This record gives sequence, C-alpha cells and structure tokens, in this order.
Amino acid sequence: MLDPRHKKKLLQRISRIRGQLNGVENMLAQDRHTFKILQNAAACRGALNGLMAEIIEAHIHQLSDTGSQKQKESASELIDIVHAYLK
Repeated sequence: MLDPRHKKKLLQRISRIRGQLNGVENMLAQDRHTFKILQNAAACRGALNGLMAEIIEAHIHQLSDTGSQKQKESASELIDIVHAYLK
C-alpha cells in the first residue's frame, strides 16, 4: 500500500497529466501546428514516465523495507536505473 500522502501526490500528478492530454486533444481539434502538438504529446509522455518511475520506486521500497542492508543498497541502485531509463 502507498503512504496516503504519497498516494495523494500521485493522484494530483495524474490530474495534471489528464489536463495535458486534454490540451493535446484540443490542439488536434483546433488544427494547430503539428510541431506544437508533438511537443505537448512528448511532454505528456515524459510526465507519464515520471509517474511510472515513482510508482515503481514505491514498490521497490516496499519490497526492500524488511530486507538486509545489502538488499536496500541493491534496491537503491535499481531505483536509479529505473529513473535513468524512464527519463
């Protein structure tokens, strides 16, 4: 389970992503320049990747919380890899 404060933060983040996606939809409906649409779509993808990274990080922390110091260090290294990959 996620910490209630963290869960609230993630839900707020999802709300912002939804707003970004609505913006892309509006730009398409208004026949805006494709470059601007692509820029906004890329921003949405980045925001979604960041959300996924945070959720994965929370899961890794949950798995390693009861582990040894070595497991916690490995979890930290894995989190760094996830953040680098989803950047």
